[in-house]
Amino acid sequence: MDRTVNGNWLIRGRDGRLSVYLPADDAVLCRAERVPGGSWEPPRRIGGDQPLHAGFAVGQGPDGYAHLVAWRPTRPGESGLVHSTHFRPLLAALDWTPFGHPNKEGDRTGAPVVAVDVEGRAHLFVRNRGKGVSMRNQKERGGLNSWNDLRGSKVEDLLAVTGESGRIEVYATNHTGILRWFQQEPGRRPVAADPLLVPVRPGTLAALPTSKEHTTLFYADPEGTLHAWRPDAEPRPLLAAAGPGPVTVLRCDIDGLDCTILAQHSVSGRVAFAAYPTEQEPVGLSWTESGPQLPTGTRVALAQDATGRVVAATLTPDGTLRLSRRKDEPGLALEAWHEV
Repeated sequence: MDRTVNGNWLIRGRDGRLSVYLPADDAVLCRAERVPGGSWEPPRRIGGDQPLHAGFAVGQGPDGYAHLVAWRPTRPGESGLVHSTHFRPLLAALDWTPFGHPNKEGDRTGAPVVAVDVEGRAHLFVRNRGKGVSMRNQKERGGLNSWNDLRGSKVEDLLAVTGESGRIEVYATNHTGILRWFQQEPGRRPVAADPLLVPVRPGTLAALPTSKEHTTLFYADPEGTLHAWRPDAEPRPLLAAAGPGPVTVLRCDIDGLDCTILAQHSVSGRVAFAAYPTEQEPVGLSWTESGPQLPTGTRVALAQDATGRVVAATLTPDGTLRLSRRKDEPGLALEAWHEV
């Protein structure tokens, strides 16, 4: 497995500081603003000294706390999942604690994802040995519930998100299209919904809560067209993808209008942005590129800072972090990018 990072690796903590979570050879690193909008601390290892496999997942609850999940080696040829909670960017994260293995034992089975419910409990989802989806979550008063097999077949990509309703939704792709599980009530085990039978380009899933009722799923088809889908309607084509990787999405206010922003590392090497009124896909949208040309494998993230300004971040394969903020003027114009 590579250094996959599932979830938004750029987040704003409850104290208003931005922080980023970065992959290292055998660890997860964190960098944080010293004060909101100020300079940044150097990278530091989180979760203790135990070595990890490459790649991790991050999720953030409504309390602002970050939850991280990763695989660690346990014995030769075997691995287990571990979890850490990071309460505030400038405080040490809790040590990694075991979450176990979806098949009780064995090596890594897939890249994990994590979502956090309204009670602040982490829900971990991972492909199991049979290529279905297994889940395990924290109990309300401490400890862990047992593993649950949500089933599924020949699962490839996996994504989990907490909607505005507080209910968690899980999406996965396989050779037939998109699989979906959803909680009927907060805290309940997700149940399977009817699949969406569409072709999907691997590695392109993204999801965004867009109203109390809906989460919008974004994906690219094999021809490179981005689509938006909500389960009560047919997928809507948006525009041609700017590049081959996943699109990053953020919902925010732009000039008094509830908007959805898309960002993607483009084939030109720059970061492409597009925006449209949330859930109003028929209005159309187009890409505008920004910043320097960056190498293949660059990751893009979006967040809002303590003042509500949109912040964009890029992380290149060599670990270079760059940031840009929205200008204090109408529209989505960004300031000059700078290296952190």
